[in-house]
Amino acid sequence: MDLFEYQARDLFESYGVPVLAGIIADTPEEARAAAAKIGGTVVVKAQVKAGGRGKAGGVKVVHNADDAATAAEAILGLTIKGLPVNRVMVTAGAKIAQEFYFSVLLDRANRSYLSLCSVEGGMEIEELAVERPDALAKIEVDPIAGVDLAKATEIAIAGHFPPELVDKVAPVIVTLYEVYAGEDATLVEVNPLVLTEDGQILALDGKVSLDENAGFRHPNHEALEDAAAADPLEAKAKASDLNYVKLDGQVGVIGNGAGLVMSTLDVVSYAGERHGNVKPANFLDIGGGASAEVMAAGLDVILGDPQVKSVFVNVFGGITACDAVANGIVKALEMLGATATKPLVVRLDGNKVDEGRAILRDANNPLVTLADTMDEGADKAAELANA
Repeated sequence: MDLFEYQARDLFESYGVPVLAGIIADTPEEARAAAAKIGGTVVVKAQVKAGGRGKAGGVKVVHNADDAATAAEAILGLTIKGLPVNRVMVTAGAKIAQEFYFSVLLDRANRSYLSLCSVEGGMEIEELAVERPDALAKIEVDPIAGVDLAKATEIAIAGHFPPELVDKVAPVIVTLYEVYAGEDATLVEVNPLVLTEDGQILALDGKVSLDENAGFRHPNHEALEDAAAADPLEAKAKASDLNYVKLDGQVGVIGNGAGLVMSTLDVVSYAGERHGNVKPANFLDIGGGASAEVMAAGLDVILGDPQVKSVFVNVFGGITACDAVANGIVKALEMLGATATKPLVVRLDGNKVDEGRAILRDANNPLVTLADTMDEGADKAAELANA
């Protein structure tokens, strides 16, 4: 889950990361009140989960409350990289002497954490990484050892901070890592991290991504979700504890086990090339417990997608046997009743496959077509979606 900048700022502040005062506003009048409360020069910043806001006109520096309202009026309603701006943050201004860059992220390839740091920060950090990679230090962080003051000092020195700044920056790096570890984040980025003219180190703009798999440890994270921007089908699936991801295709896919479902997506894509180039409409892993309730919830979500023209149920029976899955499908279709109108292709294999197929044949639901193999099932589902 990616956070808005204002959420990252609040999170930083709760850990003691030095940040500027910031107040969110959804209307120009709220922006005026926020600027008046903060006082002096303020910055009005669009709150969207995208970079390049300044270039898109989403960041404006103003010097009084009335101008803050005018700026907010201009920013609210903008679309930045396809994302509508519905909220701004009004922050205190800062006299910046230097801009730096720091981040810590999950390095999946090396199964460790990685810190990126440079004394040269600002909007063009991506260009810096390409054109002058030596200017961007990449330091591996042991997840067990973490980042203490010694490690933070190593990171700052590698990022080419001069000696007089290392002692100022290193404690902030330690605290930013505490945010990363304490919130089970996969990314904590500050760009820019700045030195002000009066010698303060401040995190001016933060980007934070949280690992949703660790949500059970952080009940407060639920309040950070952007419910308004969530795909309604994904929200519905989440409410039923389903592992569902919406895709842009026509063949709904249900399977048991993430690996099997991912393989099924590939097979459906290949089959779709022969049938009007149809594609998978979703990823849905029902896991090991394919009960009638779970199957009904999954089918309800998939059939509620207007793009879906057919559904491919691909199950390999293991601990949950195929007869239980078949009973789940039959009962799920009974539970859904008239709302189930799209054809289902079902491929069962593994534990009690013969019994499972017999249950589906005996049910004789006109929506259900049995397939012997995954390839055959994918081809039939693609054909039906293209019909």
